[in-house]
Amino acid sequence: MQEKTLTRADIVDALVAKVGLTKQDSSDFLERVLELVCLELEAQKDVKLARFGNFVVRSKRARTGRNPKTGQEAPITARRVVSFKPSPLLRQRVEKSQIERVGA
Repeated sequence: MQEKTLTRADIVDALVAKVGLTKQDSSDFLERVLELVCLELEAQKDVKLARFGNFVVRSKRARTGRNPKTGQEAPITARRVVSFKPSPLLRQRVEKSQIERVGA
């Protein structure tokens, strides 16, 4: 059984309930935080969120790939990608929650 995915609306609702902001202020706050993260990543800067993790922009070089169905070679252009590396604390929390679910 698949669990529900956390959405922007869920985060806004949590801000309303736990912080006491209005729904509009919560939405504006979330949008501004996400915009700041995007702007930094677009500028090829890393984003480090303590106790959560790091978003890192990496450059990948051009290379030749293969179509898995046909085996035909295809060029893959150079590009920048965003990767996420979770903090040790986040890793521990995820691992702990997995163990608790299995043991429950």
